[in-house]
Amino acid sequence: MKYIALIYAAEQTTPAPGSANFGKMMGGYAHCNDTYHKDGVYVAGDALQPVATATTVRVRAGKVETMDGPFAETKEQLGGFYILDCETLDEAIRYAAMIPHAETGSVEIRPIMVFER
Repeated sequence: MKYIALIYAAEQTTPAPGSANFGKMMGGYAHCNDTYHKDGVYVAGDALQPVATATTVRVRAGKVETMDGPFAETKEQLGGFYILDCETLDEAIRYAAMIPHAETGSVEIRPIMVFER
């Protein structure tokens, strides 16, 4: 089953690029990527631009509405994701716990819905 691991963190808690803590965090992500590839569970993943670059789109009564920024005001923002192909939820949890932002933010895991064609 494929699971998406949504990575949430407060942007102000992410270390500044070039700092020692940023290097440590990126080393943690390199470890995740290496492990996911080695174990054959990696499907896709990427980091997202800061929340200030987001645009929310809604359609109401046939009219397209856009709003700068995310729709919900939250302390933590979606910062990236992985799609992992795991046998069980427990396996997906084990891999999600490796993501460095799980220590300062949160990682939401959801099974990806499969539609029959």
